[in-house]
Amino acid sequence: MIPKPQDAPDPAGVDTVGDPLRLALTDGVEKMVSAVRGHLDMDVAFVSEFVGEDRVFRHVASRNGRSPIARGDTAPLTTGYCKKIIDGALPQLIPDTAAVPAAMAIPETHAVPIGAHISVPLRLSDGRVYGTFCCFSFNADVSLNERDLKMMRAFAELISIQIDGDVDRMQARKAKVERLTSALAAGQPTMVYQPVFRLSDRSVDGAEALARFQIEPVRSPDQWFAEAAENGLRTQLELQAVANAITGFERLFSETAACLKVNVSPQTMMDDDVASVLAAAPATRLVLEITEHEHVEDYPALLQALEPLRERGVRVAVDDAGAGYASLRHILNLRPDIIKLDISLTQSINTDPLKHALARALISFAEEIGSRVIAEGIETAEELDALHRLGVHSGQGYFLGRPMPPGALIDLVKQGSGRV
Repeated sequence: MIPKPQDAPDPAGVDTVGDPLRLALTDGVEKMVSAVRGHLDMDVAFVSEFVGEDRVFRHVASRNGRSPIARGDTAPLTTGYCKKIIDGALPQLIPDTAAVPAAMAIPETHAVPIGAHISVPLRLSDGRVYGTFCCFSFNADVSLNERDLKMMRAFAELISIQIDGDVDRMQARKAKVERLTSALAAGQPTMVYQPVFRLSDRSVDGAEALARFQIEPVRSPDQWFAEAAENGLRTQLELQAVANAITGFERLFSETAACLKVNVSPQTMMDDDVASVLAAAPATRLVLEITEHEHVEDYPALLQALEPLRERGVRVAVDDAGAGYASLRHILNLRPDIIKLDISLTQSINTDPLKHALARALISFAEEIGSRVIAEGIETAEELDALHRLGVHSGQGYFLGRPMPPGALIDLVKQGSGRV
């Protein structure tokens, strides 16, 4: 039976297109397969993987591109030579198939045709048979000998080492993807809200939505989102977090004047689905905190994505001001409505003259461009007083209020002011 073309799944069931490590490992195996084919001067060399009842041709090299099989093709294990060699029904070295009755009884011997064949098993470190490493020629080649078979076995060990590491890594990645998709299916993350206070009268101006994951493994939200970014699920997880934040804030939208601040990465901001998710919130009560955990390549595209939202009244905030050059570049390119002073600048600002001077400069700059300033990470009364004297409009932090569920936030807003 001639193999049929098929988009065969990756060994770990995970899409790895464009993955640098996966591509490097694949390239290494391809080079070895091609080198062995060339050294033996045979027509086709390939690596097959046994997947269920099929064999999948993972790597293929051929002379002048002439081959009856291609990478990704599949064929039943019951056909061809591979499984029969593993089972001992065929010898690993066959210089002339015409001299081996069992080989002549295989339909592919005549259909391809196969005149010479040499094949060895590929075994992983745990003893499992991954598949086979094979070479064949359309015509007999009586020059093939035991030395060639030993060379094939040596290269098969090297290929197995490559595949072993690749399979282990892909299985680990598959586990991560399954963990993330399970979190998404469970409606994670849940959201809590840290109140933001006007420093002038201590009234609640709004709240920042913060993600919490109530699912195993127990770890920080940053770790969940970092893993999602590594595995191509960041946008999906962020959009679900934003949707959950808006849903949890519905009573506050209807019963208070509080504004909702949500964190969105530049990548997610440029996704086609972001507008429909944000449409569930009153535009004038929504603040997008644009995070920057990686370099932004295309600020014009990001500004274009933000423009229709800003026209509706959505405001834009830049996080982590004062933490480094990246946040300043963000401010200059996005011209935000709100600039958030980073916790590294807020902490001990009442006793550190350098932090005091930098904060004063940022506040003056914000006034020049018409932006408001929010300080985050306020943890003492002295920090709060220093920031108020500098002219900071609003602030948040454990001294003012810890993250809380929406019901508690409603009660706090209706109290009018105070510290919690």
